[in-house]
Amino acid sequence: MKALRYFGARDIRYDTMDDPVLLDEGDAIVRMDACSICGSDLHIYHGHGFSEDVGFCVGHEAVGEVVEVGRGVRQLRAGDRVMMPAAVGCGACRSCLSGDVIHCANGQSGCYGLSAKLQGVQAEAFRVPAADMNAWKIPDGLSSDQALMLTDAMATAWFGARQADVRPGGGVAVIGLGPIGLMAVESAFVMGAGVVYAIDPVAGRREMAAAAGAIALHPDVALDTIREDTRGRKLESVVEAVGGDATVDLALRLVAPRGTVSVIGVQQSRRYAFPLERAFAAGLTFRTGTCSVPEEWPALIPLVQAGRLRPERYISHRLPLSAGEDAYRLFDSRAEGALKMVLTG
Repeated sequence: MKALRYFGARDIRYDTMDDPVLLDEGDAIVRMDACSICGSDLHIYHGHGFSEDVGFCVGHEAVGEVVEVGRGVRQLRAGDRVMMPAAVGCGACRSCLSGDVIHCANGQSGCYGLSAKLQGVQAEAFRVPAADMNAWKIPDGLSSDQALMLTDAMATAWFGARQADVRPGGGVAVIGLGPIGLMAVESAFVMGAGVVYAIDPVAGRREMAAAAGAIALHPDVALDTIREDTRGRKLESVVEAVGGDATVDLALRLVAPRGTVSVIGVQQSRRYAFPLERAFAAGLTFRTGTCSVPEEWPALIPLVQAGRLRPERYISHRLPLSAGEDAYRLFDSRAEGALKMVLTG
């Protein structure tokens, strides 16, 4: 089959690899209908990956059709249209059954496309382990595009806003307006935020946030503007969706005393000089971590079905899988309004 494979920094190739096969009776094989590039995939693309492997298939966001199931699969059959949470678990322990696959008690938590251990989904087909847990039938009322956004990006955005303790009438800042940041802006409004500041250096992304009702600011003026608007108090909730030292520092400077900072950007440095004394004095809550997608779906799916959240609006490009190398270059450059890049089989 054909797949997008990682061979080094800025070297992702549309290449041939072995077809996926069932390795366990609980596995399923899914033919990819659509997949998308996540901002965290760019860390791999830049050569700052999560393993030393090369040649593995990348990607962790996909929807598709079941084509084969192991004899132990009970909930799925060939022909089912499914969406896959980006991370997987064993499907049997208490954590997984509650939706928290990140903390699988049997040590089987993993994410597609980080190494050869679990091949990615930017391929014509892929294996889903513990498929009864890790592949969900696409619910009625969801389009394929909406289901694809729910596999990671929309869930992570919602998780980030939820962790920021967004409250009715409260003030929120979202730093970083990639697809997840823009979805976090939308999430904050659905949660009842009274005002949302959206911060990014890219003018086109600020315009999209402004169209959603946010006050859009360049990072250079964000702190002074928010201080002035709030008469020095600043904001109850801040969502950081970049993962850089400078943006985490800005988040901590924008939050009000006894406020909450939620960091969902994948961290790009191994050490950060956290201002513990200042955070302690202000009584801040600081949260970070990886979203467990199934944990967010019970709240999210009805909101998307009802049209209150519209994550599909952030899809900017549709390309065939064979153009995946160009899609990565375009997404990395942020050229041509690149936001969510969708690849089709």
